[in-house]
Amino acid sequence: MSEVEPVVVVHGGAWAIPEKLWSESLDGVKTAARCGYKVLKDGGSATDAAEAAVISLEDCPAFDAGTGSVLTFDEQVEMDAIIMEGTTMKAGAVGAIRNVKNPVKVARLVMEKTPHVLLVGEGANKFAIEHGIEEVDPDTLITPYAKEKLAKFKQYNKTVYSLFNKFDPVEGDGHDTVGCAVVDGSGRTACATSTGGITAKMPGRVGDSPIVGAGGYADDIVGAVSTTGHGEAIIRSCLARHIAANMSAGKGALTATEESLAYMEARINGFGGAIAVSCKGDVATNFSTPRMPWAYVKEGKLHYGIHPGQHEVEDY
Repeated sequence: MSEVEPVVVVHGGAWAIPEKLWSESLDGVKTAARCGYKVLKDGGSATDAAEAAVISLEDCPAFDAGTGSVLTFDEQVEMDAIIMEGTTMKAGAVGAIRNVKNPVKVARLVMEKTPHVLLVGEGANKFAIEHGIEEVDPDTLITPYAKEKLAKFKQYNKTVYSLFNKFDPVEGDGHDTVGCAVVDGSGRTACATSTGGITAKMPGRVGDSPIVGAGGYADDIVGAVSTTGHGEAIIRSCLARHIAANMSAGKGALTATEESLAYMEARINGFGGAIAVSCKGDVATNFSTPRMPWAYVKEGKLHYGIHPGQHEVEDY
């Protein structure tokens, strides 16, 4: 494989993020991008870097993934996650898993220890325990903010669509799936995506995050993608695969994500965001929602933003 400038790009979810979370969200994605990039610099694989970055995001209570996950209608935490590597295109995922701190770790075990791609619910939890993943008290995953969002949802009965609609967003409600896309110095790619889902979702609901081609996609011939936003719309439009197909057709990562998000909006009236990195190191961070925290490290520089058009740069 030819040499490529390695890149680690992360996102913290596309939605109407309230001002009180802007600073913490930016700090979280910056830390995660640095974490993943350090793994690459220390000799880790693209998959190692993607997993490490998403673990960092799952451990940050500002995000709806791992600690900080939002609540189902019956006040439980059910999480989804995926990890995929682009060399063999193997993938592992979990859906509606409970009582684990880092669902992405379980997803990687599914990829490496089973012939399957996706385990859900009780089966995912049993598998996690059998492979040494410690169960945690579910209360340790629940933040006061998650409780506040569920109470607000039940009081005002906001629709899922309103959480993402860029024209009439609901400030302070939302869905902040986290994700990472990586290319290493040899052009090998990986992605990982993790989420607690949507506030007040039905128990057992699984969104786009653990679905190959929807929540994430990696192929060394093309690149890696992680998506965020209205899960049902992302599933129906196969957003991650749609972006990869655009890149495969010769479009740059920025154009590929812009066109795919525009397609999802035009065909399904769905909104969201995506990060992508090509196998040559071309990077995109794009969203059709009011905000999306993102960060990436490339050539010794940390790039980041949260508002449309914002692009800050500092030393790694």
